[in-house]
Amino acid sequence: MRNVTVSIPDDLAQWARVWAAEHNTSVSSMLSDLLREIRDKEIRYVSAMECFFAAEPKKLSDGAAYPDRSSLYDR
Repeated sequence: MRNVTVSIPDDLAQWARVWAAEHNTSVSSMLSDLLREIRDKEIRYVSAMECFFAAEPKKLSDGAAYPDRSSLYDR
């Protein structure tokens, strides 16, 4: 585990200490959990995007491709 110094306003540091104490944890653990949650969401998002773009385009029931946007909204 690596130590990291973080600078935050005094009022936020005080709130974080109180919140952590109320939840029987530490500020360090609270920040670690928050950063892990953000990282995991990012990983899931990137994975979902890669899966979406790797999928074959949908076809209509007769096998034809859906029309592209420009042909639908030709102005």
